[in-house]
Amino acid sequence: MRLAGKTALITGAAQGFGYGIAETFLREGAKVALLDLNAEKAEEAAHTLGGGAFAVGCDVAIAASVDAAVEQVLGRLGRLDIVVNNAGTTHRNKPMVEVTEEEFDRVFAVNVKSIYLMAKAVVPHFKAQGGGVILNIGSTAGLRPRPGLTWYNGSKGAANLLSQSMAVELAPDRIRVNAIAPVAGETPLLATFMGEDTPEKRAQFKSVIPWGRFSTPQDIANAALFLCSDEAEMVTGTVLAVDGGRCV
Repeated sequence: MRLAGKTALITGAAQGFGYGIAETFLREGAKVALLDLNAEKAEEAAHTLGGGAFAVGCDVAIAASVDAAVEQVLGRLGRLDIVVNNAGTTHRNKPMVEVTEEEFDRVFAVNVKSIYLMAKAVVPHFKAQGGGVILNIGSTAGLRPRPGLTWYNGSKGAANLLSQSMAVELAPDRIRVNAIAPVAGETPLLATFMGEDTPEKRAQFKSVIPWGRFSTPQDIANAALFLCSDEAEMVTGTVLAVDGGRCV
């Protein structure tokens, strides 16, 4: 098993990409903390996954909540090897000037500020133990943006670039930082990305993916497994597009 003996914290793990990553990490031998704003849904996910999974309620945009969650995870696991910043949100697909200030603030708080808050909480622990792995879930939206999602695109561009900057700064402490940039996937956010969930909109979104389909949680989990495993010991500062050729 590729993560035997490892411990991991995954945000936004109650559904979508986060759930898929958690399921794969558990199968590969890790103990996994499922963090989610919806604590009840996280509990249900942990119960379904079983084994070494447990749930922790957390609002990744609030420092006190992140600090408390990390403290709880460390208390339960004793150490932490891997952090996956997966939690994300978006504004509805619409003209950029129609996005409200409240929507803008929430997108950047969940997609960008959360990376800062989690780093503040876990990097000292990683340094003390001699290393660790951080994986940020960015997006192809930050590499090849779509119209109607301007502020979301910007937040994911920040997540992609932050991953590279963090990697350079933290490499001397043996902390690896990478990002995955998924193309639009079969997750609860898909309808919001499209603006309206119709067969026509789905066909339009799918038509720009050369591979001919949306990404799945398992696609992202497979990439996450490699980047967070010891097999990727020399890989840091990478933004891996899992996009079926979308960004070529």
